Amino acid sequence: MARPRKFDEQTVMAVARRQFNETGYHGTSVDDLSRATGLSKGSLYGAFGDKEALFQRVFDEYCTAAEEGVAALVEGPADEALDRIRAWLAFPEGGIDRRGCLLAKGTAELAWESDAVAARSLATFEALFDSCRQLVEQAQAAGHIDPNADAAALGGLIVTTHRGLEALAKAGVDAATLNRIATAAVDNIALDPTPV
Repeated sequence: MARPRKFDEQTVMAVARRQFNETGYHGTSVDDLSRATGLSKGSLYGAFGDKEALFQRVFDEYCTAAEEGVAALVEGPADEALDRIRAWLAFPEGGIDRRGCLLAKGTAELAWESDAVAARSLATFEALFDSCRQLVEQAQAAGHIDPNADAAALGGLIVTTHRGLEALAKAGVDAATLNRIATAAVDNIALDPTPV
């Protein structure tokens, strides 16, 4: 009979996610994961499989959380949809995480060599596009965005803006600059831009 596990799986997953995010997939060894999690290699393999299987699980959970986070923005009154878009693009002053996003990092590092990562990345971006399209449609219904505009294209523009801002944040661009860019991006699709 197998012995019960003496560790919290979600805690280990969070530690592994941080390690992969900080050093990348190729830059992370099983020894690194063992040190970071406090588990022996045998325990890691027994619970999660090899390094690739652990990364796939961490990456999938991260992508699911990203999808759910943006999908949650769709919930709410149509007349506040543009505000929810603005909030998603905004950066807190002094609170930028320079490590960046595991979705962006995993895609950049592995999509060219891993069909699984490429497929999961694409599915995530498609989900983000769809949620942002719905937000645009809500804003159109509320009269905040031109009703004749291509909602799918504008949704894609919002996701692309978010991704670009995140990359700039990782490079060290300050929050005030990022927020001015975000405001300009939203103002360019809004019928009634934010007053200066």
